[in-house]
Amino acid sequence: MVYYDVKPLGDLIKEFYEMHKGPDYLDETKAIGLWPKVVGPFIASHTIDLAIKNHVLFVRVDSDALRNELNYSKSLLQKNLNALVGKEVVEEIVLS
Repeated sequence: MVYYDVKPLGDLIKEFYEMHKGPDYLDETKAIGLWPKVVGPFIASHTIDLAIKNHVLFVRVDSDALRNELNYSKSLLQKNLNALVGKEVVEEIVLS
């Protein structure tokens, strides 16, 4: 009789991404998806690009004034984003 190691599909997908994209890939993707919830619709609509590399969230916005305002709130944004993800995914935010 042959026995197979049966795993839930969700576990297999997670293992696949961890092997091919790195162990934090799914959490980083979740953090990027939660950005609009953290900053609200106005700031989200002025966000041009988001990327996470080595626990640094890179944020591009389309307004110098907005970038200035966000600079004052970086630590709060980082704290709220990590809280929603449920773990420390973002250690720093870089605005451009």
